Amino acid sequence: MSTHIGAQPGDIAPVVLMPGDPLRARWIAENFLDDARCYSEVRGMYGYTGTWRGHRVSVQGSGMGQPSLAIYANELMSEYDVTTLIRVGSCGALSEKLAVRDIVIASGACTDSSMNRIRFEGLDYAPVADFGLLRAAHDASTSLAGDAAVHVGLIFSGDSFYSPRPELVGRMVEYGVLAVEMEASALYTLAAKHGARALAVCTVSDHIVTGEETTSQEREQTFGAMIEIALGAAFSRD
Repeated sequence: MSTHIGAQPGDIAPVVLMPGDPLRARWIAENFLDDARCYSEVRGMYGYTGTWRGHRVSVQGSGMGQPSLAIYANELMSEYDVTTLIRVGSCGALSEKLAVRDIVIASGACTDSSMNRIRFEGLDYAPVADFGLLRAAHDASTSLAGDAAVHVGLIFSGDSFYSPRPELVGRMVEYGVLAVEMEASALYTLAAKHGARALAVCTVSDHIVTGEETTSQEREQTFGAMIEIALGAAFSRD
């Protein structure tokens, strides 16, 4: 039984969707999974296991930020033998090429976090998605994205939600970064360490350029297209 999840052996499926919001985890379990059962409520970070089209799958909230996600990702892979982790979260658009409710499939994740610099003693590690999941998610998006445009490219995993230097993120846009969130860089790095597959599929909830934004309830309960894409990608080989 792990420290922060507290589930029993066998409670968690090899494939896990990871929303940051634990209430979105509950919404996913109630609306996309059959026979979903809650295996953890530790610290209010809900985890559920059920089935999707006959495939066993879990949903585990990760909290906000790379340190929080790293706790859950490490425990899922090291103590519950999870082999596929897909972040299903929200992001802020950094480019006018994107609109609110567009979907970003992250091929790689830039960051201002020191987590990887500490891990690699000053070297710059490039955290990238599993290519098989990336390709499968893009393929699935052609029929599952609905009216939302789908973008594949770099995202920025920020360590500060209220950044004191927003102009630095703006510089990232000049080099092709599409959106900002707070978790994917750590997820990709830890999955590589454990030999697991990882991907981040995010819905644009806020637009940094235009100021448009969704409500907290909309972010929790209406981003269904990315869930369908994530599930389709996870089981594309089956």
